[in-house]
Amino acid sequence: MERREFLLASALASAAAASQTNGGSPTRFQIACMTLPYSPFPLERALTGIGNAGYRFVAWGVNHRESDGKQRPAMDLDAAPSVARALGARCRNMGLEPVMMFSTVNFEEPGAAEAYRKRIDQAQAAGIQNIIVFGKTTRGGYPDIIRNLKTAAMHAKGSGVRLVIKQHGGNTATGVDISKIVADVADPAVWMCYDAGNVLDYENHDPIPDIQACWKDVRAFSIKDHRNFPVDQDCGAGFGEIDHYRLLLPVMRTGLTMPLACENIFEPLVPRPTVAEGTDRLARRSREYLESVLAGLERYLSEPGPKAGPA
Repeated sequence: MERREFLLASALASAAAASQTNGGSPTRFQIACMTLPYSPFPLERALTGIGNAGYRFVAWGVNHRESDGKQRPAMDLDAAPSVARALGARCRNMGLEPVMMFSTVNFEEPGAAEAYRKRIDQAQAAGIQNIIVFGKTTRGGYPDIIRNLKTAAMHAKGSGVRLVIKQHGGNTATGVDISKIVADVADPAVWMCYDAGNVLDYENHDPIPDIQACWKDVRAFSIKDHRNFPVDQDCGAGFGEIDHYRLLLPVMRTGLTMPLACENIFEPLVPRPTVAEGTDRLARRSREYLESVLAGLERYLSEPGPKAGPA
C-alpha cells in the first residue's frame, strides 16, 4: 500500500471510530473568519467585510489599525466584561455570531492564570465559548503550564467558556503534545484547537497522522494552510500542501458544535492585499472552499456501502 493510500485508510478508520463513539451524529461546524486577516484595517471594517463575505460566525483577534492610524486590540485584556458584551452585541446586530477569541498571553507566563481569568469573564459576557491559548515556541516551563491552566479552568467552571489550546511549537508542537496537556489538566474547560498549518510549519510534521492520534480532544480548528515549496510560507486553506478532506474526516461525526475559524486566508507567493476589498475576496474564497470540503465529506459518509478501512 502506498503512503497516501495508507493515510486515507487511517483517516477513514478514525472517522468510523468517531461515529461509533458519538452515535454517528454529524458535527455542527461553524465556519468562521477571524478578524486577524484584517489587521491592517479597522475592526469595524473587518466585521463588515466578514459579513459581506458570507460568514455567519466570527472570531476576534488580535490587533487592528484604526482610522487614526494606531494599532489597538480587538479586545483589550483589561477591558471590562461590559465592553466585550457590547462588542458581542454589535457583531450579532451585523449578523455575525462571535465564537472564539485570543487570550494573547503565553500560558507559561507568571501572570497567565490571571490574564485567562479576565478573558473568561469577557468571553462569558460576550457569549463566546472558545478562548484560544498557546505557549512559547520553545519547550520548558511545563509545570507552569499545567498550574496556570488548572487555575484558569477552575474560574471557567459554570461559565460556558473553555480554553482551547492550539499548536505553536515548543510544548504545543503537535496535537499529540496538546493531548498530553489536556490529559494532565484533566478539566472539562480545557481542550484543543487544531492548527494544521502550524504543525507543518513549525515542526515540518505531517498533520494528517497527528490528528488521527488526537481528534477526540479537538473542539475547534484554527484554519491555516502551509507550503514548503517553492517557499516556506503559511497561506489560506486550499493554497497549501495540507489535504483538508483528510484533516477534517476524523471529526465529521462527533456530535459536537465545532468552529472552523479561518486564521490565514492569503495566497502564497504574491503580496497580500493592500485594500480591504482584496481581503474580502480571499475571505469569501476560504469560506467557499471549506463549505465545498464539508459538503463532499458529508456526501461521502452518507452514501450507502462499506468504506475503506486499514489494510
